[in-house]
Amino acid sequence: CSTGIPFDGGLRCLCWKILLNYLPLEKALWSSLLKKQRDLYSQFLKEMIIQPGIAKANLGVSREDVTLEDHPLNPNPDSRWNTYFKDNEVLLQIDKDVRRLYPDMAFFQRPTDYPCLLILDPQNEFETLRKRVEQTTLKSQTVARNRSGVTNVSSPLKTTPSSLSEYEVLPNGCEAHWEVVERILFIYAKLNPGIAYVQGMNEIVGPLYYTFATDPNSEWKEHAEADTFFCFTNLMAEIRDNFIKSLDDSQCGITYKMEKVYSTLKEKDVELYLKLQEQNIKPQFFAFRWLTLLLSQEFLLPDVIRIWDSLFADDKRFDFLLLVCCAMLTLIRDQLLEGDFTLNMRLLQDYPISDVHLILKKAKELQDS
Repeated sequence: CSTGIPFDGGLRCLCWKILLNYLPLEKALWSSLLKKQRDLYSQFLKEMIIQPGIAKANLGVSREDVTLEDHPLNPNPDSRWNTYFKDNEVLLQIDKDVRRLYPDMAFFQRPTDYPCLLILDPQNEFETLRKRVEQTTLKSQTVARNRSGVTNVSSPLKTTPSSLSEYEVLPNGCEAHWEVVERILFIYAKLNPGIAYVQGMNEIVGPLYYTFATDPNSEWKEHAEADTFFCFTNLMAEIRDNFIKSLDDSQCGITYKMEKVYSTLKEKDVELYLKLQEQNIKPQFFAFRWLTLLLSQEFLLPDVIRIWDSLFADDKRFDFLLLVCCAMLTLIRDQLLEGDFTLNMRLLQDYPISDVHLILKKAKELQDS
């Protein structure tokens, strides 16, 4: 796997599921485990999207009566409404981010062949995530406070929500791949309140979902959503410390890892290391994004997927990522040694080499030396 998995026959999807500890090594256990996990995911959808949606439809529309035990203005932290509004804030942030996923590719805007029937059945009277986003966006748009505290209500018909223009919402009964990704992230945020949703997680879930949703084996492809959810959860369990701000300076946090890139570079190429130090180019200026997002922002999606073959296959779990970052630096060492601060920052922020095979080969050499 570390030398690149062939796409044919859904081999990559299978290997990633094993490497991310979703599938056990014992092949006989696969079908029962997959059934159990996929049923569990349906259960999550029912509890976290469908039930609140039904409650909102029953309670919210017909009777927002303040005498009810629970009402929209209830300050009690246990109030269901309170949770509902908090969830909406998270949902809006996710929505904004997933609409921007890989804008240079049509894939995420295309309809999935397997829309979630639990949620999209036209008979459903409950509120879906799609409706929630539309209503919340409209509410926050029509009510704009000006400085003197007077609320000005503009006509919702005249303003087109800017966020909706990025990815069009498909007609009822269809849903785009980005909406599936939105649901995965929303469920993850609900189940992991300690970290909830942090910007950038969309960039981690995107390549996983793309890989599973393009699986040539239609039996597996049909369950791309549930399988992506569990693989994403397992992957986040390994890298979530990078997303937790309070751990930044601890030994498991991102600062330590960024410094490790520089200490590895010092070992492998002291001249380049000293040059970057002298120009006061700190690793957080570029390595923060490289490490946190597993390089998903630096390359085109097929290349990201190829890099992830090597990263997931790394038994030391992401030590290889540090070497890939070092390889990226040493491959442009001549330009960096010649450049000034501004030029070098531009090189590092917008990495110039697109041949990931060259980068991985270099990283392997660094590993072997």
